[in-house]
This record gives sequence, structure tokens and C-alpha cells, in this order.
Amino acid sequence: MGNTLGLAPMGSLPRRSPRREEPLPNPGSFDELHRLCKDVFPAQMEGVKLVVNKVLSSHFQVAHTVHMSALGLPGYHLHAAYAGDWQLSPTEVFPTVVGDMDSSGSLNAQVLLLLAERLRAKAVFQTQQAKFLTWQFDGEYRGDDYTATLTLGNPDLIGESVIMVAHFLQSLTHRLVLGGELVYHRRPGEEGAILTLAGKYSAVHWVATLNVGSGGAHASYYHRANEQVQVGVEFEANTRLQDTTFSFGYHLTLPQANMVFRGLVDSNWCVGAVLEKKMPPLPVTLALGAFLNHWRNRFHCGFSITVG
Repeated sequence: MGNTLGLAPMGSLPRRSPRREEPLPNPGSFDELHRLCKDVFPAQMEGVKLVVNKVLSSHFQVAHTVHMSALGLPGYHLHAAYAGDWQLSPTEVFPTVVGDMDSSGSLNAQVLLLLAERLRAKAVFQTQQAKFLTWQFDGEYRGDDYTATLTLGNPDLIGESVIMVAHFLQSLTHRLVLGGELVYHRRPGEEGAILTLAGKYSAVHWVATLNVGSGGAHASYYHRANEQVQVGVEFEANTRLQDTTFSFGYHLTLPQANMVFRGLVDSNWCVGAVLEKKMPPLPVTLALGAFLNHWRNRFHCGFSITVG
């Protein structure tokens, strides 16, 4: 019998192509897990500061900073930065060399290199006048959906002391990231390790992050209400110091007025705020900040001018 119903043979029916799932994103660096929340809080300000930025070329720029404070002697800092030609993202350029030297001769410097497409290296040096304080070497490998990092701090073969930190982050879904941190330190007569587990969940308008380990806990919550308002909540507990801190911060942007306002309130009875105002068409940014600790009855304020 023929096909009396007029149906097409099974072999001639169009087949649906299998749905391709989008690859999982790279989770980024372990140090950036709480970055969105921390960027909401205002930076501490005290005294008067003048910053002059000067771009010398597409690769090189310098900055001069003069800081006067009632808590210490006036200081001067020279900041220089070099950026290479290899740009992976708007915030990542390789190689990068950054240095900062103050009027006493103390130096803070770091070098970032891209050894391969997925392998990055960083070296950090800190001196106090003619004495080395810190030297640190980092190696980071970024896979398609994971990041592995190994850090060596102040390695001393003669003194048999070293600090080693290993990080690992894995994207389980497009929103969930899990990982951990292992800190190992050794010096004569002392040796130990601390393990910390970490998790991060990213929604459309909010991000929740948690670090838990034998040394304590660190939790943060970031929420973007709209294009102008952002809030952040942070909780930190330190088992060694037997101390806990709860902080609430907010970030308000007023684009029509070229103003940014940041504020904070924490469980130590401390309140603070910083107001930044840009002065177009001049390349000048003014900032005014004030912080008050009710518990210790301490108050300090600051004012800064940034040119360039």
C-alpha cells in the first residue's frame, strides 16, 4: 500500500540541529572575587593631596603627588607606568611596568608579563630606602573555564623561609564559581598552612561572594539598583584576632552634575563619605572626604585635587 495519508517519509523530514551550549566563562582571578563590592566603599582620605597626571606617549605616563597631613610629615611621590602593545581587554595591557617612589627613596614596583596566550607572570618589589622589604612572584594560568595561580612571597633559601599561596577557581555554571586558597608559610621554628574555600554567584543585578576557612570568613553582597545607585554589604570575621566587622556602603552617580558620592557605615561606629566632582572642560577632579569614629571619638577629613 502506498502512503495514503500523504505524509513525507521519515528520512525526508528536516532534522533539528542539536542546541549548542555556550562555553563557560573564565572566572577571573581569586583576588577579584570581592572587587565589585569593595569598589562601592569610599577610600580613606586625610589631609590635602595634589595629584598631577601627565601622559607622555601612548605607552608612558607619569604622575606627581604631594600630600600634606597633620598626622605626619609632608610627602612627595613619583609614579611612572609603561604599557606595551599587547592589549587583551580594556584593563589588561602587556607588558606593564609600574613604579612608585617617595621622597625618602622607598620604592614600590611591579612588572606584568604575558608569557603565553594563557600564562601570565607578575613580580612585585618593595623597598624601604636601601633595604628590601618584600619581593613576590606570581604565575597565573587561565583556562577556558578555570584559573590557577601560584604565588611565592619573600623566598629565602638561606634563611629557609617562604610564603606560598595557591589559588584555584572553576566555573560550574554561567553564574556559579567555586574554588579555594591554600596559604603555606615556613620559617625557622614555625610552619603552617591555612585552607580557605570560596564561592561566588552572579545574577543579573547582584553578586554574592563567600570565603570560609580556618582563619575566618569573608562575605560580601553587591547590588546594582540602577545606572546611578549601587550598594554593597560586607562581613569579615577573623578567628585569630577574635574580631568581626560588618560594613554597608553605597555609591551614587549623578552624571548631569558630574558627581560621584560614596558612603559607608560599619559596626565599629564609623561613618564616612567621599564626594568627587569633575570640572569639565578642565581636566580637574575635586574630592572631599570626612570620616568619624564615634566609638574612639576620632575625626579626620581630606581634600584632593587631581589634574589630568
